[in-house]
Amino acid sequence: MSIRIDRVVTRGGDAGQTSLGDGARVAKNSARIEAMGCLDELNAVVGLLRTHVEPEREAAAQLTHLQNRLFDMGADLCQPEGPKVHKASRLSADAVVELEAWVEQWRQAQAPLTSFVLPGGAPAAAWAHLARTQTRTTERRVVALAQQEAVNPELLKMLNRLSDYFFVLARHFNQDGKTDLVWTPAARREEV
Repeated sequence: MSIRIDRVVTRGGDAGQTSLGDGARVAKNSARIEAMGCLDELNAVVGLLRTHVEPEREAAAQLTHLQNRLFDMGADLCQPEGPKVHKASRLSADAVVELEAWVEQWRQAQAPLTSFVLPGGAPAAAWAHLARTQTRTTERRVVALAQQEAVNPELLKMLNRLSDYFFVLARHFNQDGKTDLVWTPAARREEV
């Protein structure tokens, strides 16, 4: 598929509506557009995370792949169920399986968890934690949409696994968990 964008300013959304992939016009604050917007925000956070990862690292290649996958997921969301939908535009279970393998790959090298992990540490870890929380926001928006309209169930699975991925990736950037910032419960902080 070839994409060509000749105009950026179209004025088509000036009245608060936008077009979906099937040509339907919807309000820009509809549940579907909200979910797509959160997915776009997540992709932007992943782009920022990538700026903190050396290009030759395996994580950089995975993040590049994920940014493209997030765009694919947006294309999936952009096309409501109907006769004009092409099956090829739907996220498949294979994408979820691939992501699960990446989660396990990073997790195997990590120190066992003995406490909850606070967001932070190395800059790349902090950005990975932000990507994790933005993934959860996106997941909540897609769940809300799925309560109103049909949504590809693989999208929800992918978002659930994606937050796991960003969690283990953050730990990877914190020397596989050795330099994680860990939560100290209030009772233990008061003892000190």
